[in-house]
Amino acid sequence: MIVFPGLREVVSQGHILMLYKVHWLLMFSMPLLLAGCGGGGSSRSAPTPTPPPPPVGTDFDQGIFAASSIYKDICLNPRAGNFPDVQGTTDDENDWLRAWSNDLYLWYDEILDEDPRLFTTPDYFDVMKTFATTSTGNARDNFHFTFDTQEWLLLSQSGISAGYGADFELISTTPPREAIVAFVEPGSPADSPGTMLPRGTRILEVDGEDLVNGTSQAAVDALNAGLFPSAAGETHEFVVEDFDGTNRRTVTIVSANVEQNPVPEIFIIDTASGPVGYMLFNSHIAPAEADLVFAMDDFEAQGVTELILDMRYNGGGFLDIANMLAYMVAGPSAAAGRVFDETQFNDKHVSVNPVTGQALSPGFFHQVTQGFSSIPAGDPLPSLNLSRVFVLSGPGTCSASEAVINGLRGIGVEVVLIGDTTCGKPYGFYATDNCGTTYFSIQFRGVNAMGFGDYSDGFVPTDTPVEASEITGCLVADDFSRPLGDLD
Repeated sequence: MIVFPGLREVVSQGHILMLYKVHWLLMFSMPLLLAGCGGGGSSRSAPTPTPPPPPVGTDFDQGIFAASSIYKDICLNPRAGNFPDVQGTTDDENDWLRAWSNDLYLWYDEILDEDPRLFTTPDYFDVMKTFATTSTGNARDNFHFTFDTQEWLLLSQSGISAGYGADFELISTTPPREAIVAFVEPGSPADSPGTMLPRGTRILEVDGEDLVNGTSQAAVDALNAGLFPSAAGETHEFVVEDFDGTNRRTVTIVSANVEQNPVPEIFIIDTASGPVGYMLFNSHIAPAEADLVFAMDDFEAQGVTELILDMRYNGGGFLDIANMLAYMVAGPSAAAGRVFDETQFNDKHVSVNPVTGQALSPGFFHQVTQGFSSIPAGDPLPSLNLSRVFVLSGPGTCSASEAVINGLRGIGVEVVLIGDTTCGKPYGFYATDNCGTTYFSIQFRGVNAMGFGDYSDGFVPTDTPVEASEITGCLVADDFSRPLGDLD
């Protein structure tokens, strides 16, 4: 299976809720488009995961675990420089994974205790998880992954990652495939003269391989490598056309380190009932704090009475930023002194956070800035004091974005959900480095002020909500033929 990261995270000044947005071009189907309000629609599906067959074991103490600290930073290939790494072996790295997972993994008692000496470290991490499914047949844990530590730090703190600055939505990942550009970062390679890939652009070929119908493994490898470059400076050739099937053309594009703009568009719509704010919010990365505060300041100054929060492509980010955003929507009368999110670890850690050592307590709504960005910590947050918010959603609406929805619903703010079912990630983790690899393994769940956090199959927009994870709204397909924020 070929897996490529388009990483979005969820964190809270120390802990992380996060989405790893993976792309498979051949192995299973990604979300299908849904029909509009009143019509039918397809539902998302995922394969039922099965654990790999257990290898023939060597002698090891099955079911007996040492403290993970014994093996921490003992590495097959220690990093030079200011790192704690010391020389070790693959067995040391695997022993750390085994002990660490047994202590902190949310479903630790569902991990098959395999002999660490029989695996490479990447393969061993792959089995340090549950293979159970939800009641709808989806994998319970779809968010188990690793990242190069230096790349992770660059992405999470500054929003910089290698790519073209184009967000590719894979509407169908099995032939006939469909890949469409959802949005483009201004000034990025995909927004440059001669290589422009505006929203709605269809990708037909990548480096001579047929994206729509290519089936060989070589074709799949080339498609993935071209769509999701692993470094800056890679040159790839695309055959593309506009959304309506016209203007077919060939473009050569070079990847670069692209800085993401988390809040690329805000404006106000004048209506008979008052000004309505629109905000496109694409990532809860650290720089988003200042962007969100400036946007809400403007909305507050202009007397916005309704808000459209477009999080169709927002896979998550710092949980503290989600917290601040929710407070700025609801305001002090609804949110001050109330619980935004409460963290729950596995049954080994019911009263103390096992990572920070602090007593577990509810996470209240932030009323001041947290110091993630250019704005100093402690500044009072603006607020709109809204009793209702409209959220545009899709399968890429995940993690911290879902926490915004859940946190607001927990204090009685009405959320109207328009679009597609969200990704379903009420879970989070602490990004943990060992030997140059940062590991993301689900360690806790989050619940709102009403104690609700059971949306592992996503929040579902519907005009007749019955289940707690169903939200009043409308199932409607993403319209790639129109610009983001288009009033029609």
